[in-house]
Amino acid sequence: MDHPEKSFVVRASLRWVLATLLLVATLIAGPAWAGAAEEANAAIDRFSAAYTANDVDAVVDAYWPDAILLGTSSPVISVGRDAIRKYFTDLKLQGSGNRNTIDERHVVVVDPNAVLVTGFYTFTRMRDGKPVAGPSRFTMLVTRRDGQWRIAHHHSSPHILPKP
Repeated sequence: MDHPEKSFVVRASLRWVLATLLLVATLIAGPAWAGAAEEANAAIDRFSAAYTANDVDAVVDAYWPDAILLGTSSPVISVGRDAIRKYFTDLKLQGSGNRNTIDERHVVVVDPNAVLVTGFYTFTRMRDGKPVAGPSRFTMLVTRRDGQWRIAHHHSSPHILPKP
């Protein structure tokens, strides 16, 4: 015969054990996940700084060798660093005076080795010696491999601003 008091104690004990395990897992994984967000954002900041420095080599180094880029002004998908280098070389980035400013971003930590970042940035390109702002939106998947964070996937497209 079942004893209701004993069954209640067992269920309560199991809930306490599960809650404790969940708390321990959260305490262990929480900092790793928070660190992942910070590291991924730093990788994106390195991309932005390299673009602003007009340094094609540093921009390309922000991506993994097998990365995918859907560039803001490209009709094709650039797969791999050679294709990504061609995209930024064709933009005539080197020595152009172009800049990138990240305006807003939102972060989704997928796991401690993969972070999705989406937001808005502005490319300021020099045209006829004058800066022309190009508001754009982006989504980047930044991943960690062998302790390094780089861009695995990058999609960028023009940001159509709302009419006032």
